[in-house]
Amino acid sequence: MSVGLLIITHGAIGEDLLATATQMLGVCPLATDTLAVAFDCDPDVVLEQAMEKARRLEAGLGVLVLTDMYGSTPSNIANRLPEQLPVTVVAGINLPMLVRVLNYPRLSLNELAQKALSGGRDGVLLCSPRLDRVHD
Repeated sequence: MSVGLLIITHGAIGEDLLATATQMLGVCPLATDTLAVAFDCDPDVVLEQAMEKARRLEAGLGVLVLTDMYGSTPSNIANRLPEQLPVTVVAGINLPMLVRVLNYPRLSLNELAQKALSGGRDGVLLCSPRLDRVHD
């Protein structure tokens, strides 16, 4: 038994990130689902879809919900789930965050949320140009 993972994003961002991470790792070790949110959606309808998906993923240890941009419709929908279900929401999904989460499938919900945060932060870097190519 492990934590479930639900990815709620604008359009196919979540599906694409999950497909890429799964291909990189060769496996998806968590029970996972995605929810693509259209720009012209009815948020109440999408919330019902999110609750249904989260209920299916919840096997007693909770569900980690990753969403893209805090304050956007997918994030707002995700942040209404804890009112109904044992979920933790982390906004700002990126590929390093998702890969980090999938590498620790046996962690608790709280520990997995912390791995998501560290993976997301640690995966954002300034890639400096080579010194011999710097021009003023």
